[in-house]
Formats: sequence, C-alpha cells, structure tokens
Amino acid sequence: MPEMTMRRRMLAVLRGEPHDRVPFVIYRGMAPSKEAWDLIGRENLGVLAWTGVCTSHTPNCHREVQPFELNGRPARRTIIHTPEGTLSDVYVDAAVSAHPHEHFIKEPADYKILLAVLRDRSYTPDPEGWLAAWKEIGDDGLPHTSIGRTAFQALWIEWVNAFDLAAHMVDEPALMEEVFDAMNADMEKVFLVACQVVRQVPVPYLLLPDNITAPMIGEVNFRKYCLPMYRKLRQMLDDIGSDSPVAVHADGDLKPLWRAFAESPVGWFDSLSPPPDNDTSVADALSLWPNAGVGINYPSSVHLRSKKEIYDTTMEILEQGGRSRRLQIQISEDSPPDAWKKSYPQIVRAINDFFA
Repeated sequence: MPEMTMRRRMLAVLRGEPHDRVPFVIYRGMAPSKEAWDLIGRENLGVLAWTGVCTSHTPNCHREVQPFELNGRPARRTIIHTPEGTLSDVYVDAAVSAHPHEHFIKEPADYKILLAVLRDRSYTPDPEGWLAAWKEIGDDGLPHTSIGRTAFQALWIEWVNAFDLAAHMVDEPALMEEVFDAMNADMEKVFLVACQVVRQVPVPYLLLPDNITAPMIGEVNFRKYCLPMYRKLRQMLDDIGSDSPVAVHADGDLKPLWRAFAESPVGWFDSLSPPPDNDTSVADALSLWPNAGVGINYPSSVHLRSKKEIYDTTMEILEQGGRSRRLQIQISEDSPPDAWKKSYPQIVRAINDFFA
C-alpha cells in the first residue's frame, strides 16, 4: 500500500479502513514535537491537539487565577466568584503536571455555588475555531475534539475530593441528585452545540475525557451516571445523520466495566492503558468491543525498560491488534521525562518492521 499521510492513516483507523501501518501519535505537549520529529521523522509521529467546539459564557460568574509558591513549588489558586459566594482550589506543579492540593468544594453547602455556575453557563458553537485547528495541524494529525466530562467524573476530578464526594453522596442524597441533574442538563447544552458544529465541519469524533477507571467509579455508578449520557450523545449524533464515533478517555483499570462498555455506544477508546500498567489488553479490547477502535496509551512504565524490552512490548501489542484496522498507539498519559529519546525510536522501529 502506498505511504499515507498521518492524518489519512489516523482517519482510516477511526473508520476501520485499510491503512499502511498503525499510527503512532502523541498528545501535543507531551514531548517537544520538533525534537521528537528530528529524532524519529515527522512522518512517524502524529499529533492529537486538544480542541473544543464551543465557547462558554457565565455573565454573572467569573474566575481569577492567583499564582504563588507553596513549599518551594509554583502553585496557582483559582477563585470562582458567583452571586451565591466563592469557591477556590489550589494546584501545585509537580514533575510532569500539576496536582490538586485543595479542591473547590469542601462541604455540602459549597454545592449551591457550583449550581449557580452551572445555571449561569451557556455555550456558543465555534466551528471557525475548530476549523482553524484542523487547518493548523494539517497532515500531521487531528484535533482531539473534547466536549467535557460526564457528571460523576467531572465532580471528583475537577471539583471535589473523591473521599468527600463519596461521603456527600451518602449523607446528602437529595442534594447530590440535584447536582447530578444540573450537571447533566449543562452537558446536554454542550451536546446540542457540538452537534451543530459536527454538521458544519469534519469532526472525526467527539471525546468525553472521562478518565474512566473502574476502582473509582464502580459498575453501578458507571451505569447510572455515564452510560445514559454516552447513549444520549450517540442518539443526538444519529439524529443529525452523523457517524462520528462517541469517544471516551478510559485510561485506568477497566475489567469490572467490560460488560457495561460492551452495552454502550462507545466507538473509540482513547488512551486505554494495557498491561503491564493496567488490566485490559489490546486483544481484550478488540474482542470485547468489536465495533470500537482503540487508541492505546503506550504503557508508561515500559519507557524505562531496555531498548529490547520496549521493542518486544511494541511487537506484542502489534501482534494482538496490528492487523485489526482498529488500533492506534499513543503517548497520551504522563511518561518519565526524557525517556522518549530512548523509547520512541524503538516503538517506530517495531511498527515499521511489523508492516515491512
């Protein structure tokens, strides 16, 4: 088969179509693109650039960000001002990314402030912004088109400590159902706007960056809070005649959710993390979800191994799914700094050898 551009290769995988080799792609910003391209060749490393479909507006609420230093590290405090009061969180820079030190919601009374934000928020479609990203990326890759997290995942990742969330759901069930209902209503607004954009520009998929891991959400909560929203988005896309997949960022241990995902309309698994780091292999995913494609995160721990082990691990992944037309290898989770200089050449060598 003739050499394909990275964009055409990635689109072929999304559609389950023939292609010349498994794409190897990276979230923009995970490693310096130019240095990586210089090392392994621009034709061997694609780009996924996080891109939105809309702008949000909260006329009665606003945020301010205050940089400061905490225990010798750069940190930032974000304050949300609303008619119902203020919320603040603190993030501290770590070796690779920032981590929460303090969450917005500390006690149940704080949810009324979150509700004020949700009820104040509206969205405007931005097809021009999306199309500008599409053109800027060009043949190097695709816009990674994100429309936000579903309610349960958004709460524990963006708003409240996971232990506090669990306690609030037990102690304040009526309040929490009000919060979940408001968050779902807010997400439905995003779905409507996203579908408007899909009708105007060639969005290849819509991503819910849910960071699913079974130990955190469990099957009961996954079925209650995630599956209905995945199905709603799929129905809305079907209603406008779009076959763009519903994509979900599912980067944790997934085995307890295998059956639930099999009953879902998810058509693309983003950043699925196979062994040795997590519990769902490429072979598992392709067998369990025959109507879905899989963009795996290359196991982060393997970047630290020898060149031979990196090459052999890549070959094992390719033997499980390289001929499926449904596999993409990604760098889409944090990996050890500078380890890419050793690992990327071995990953590319294995891909090229497999398809030689």
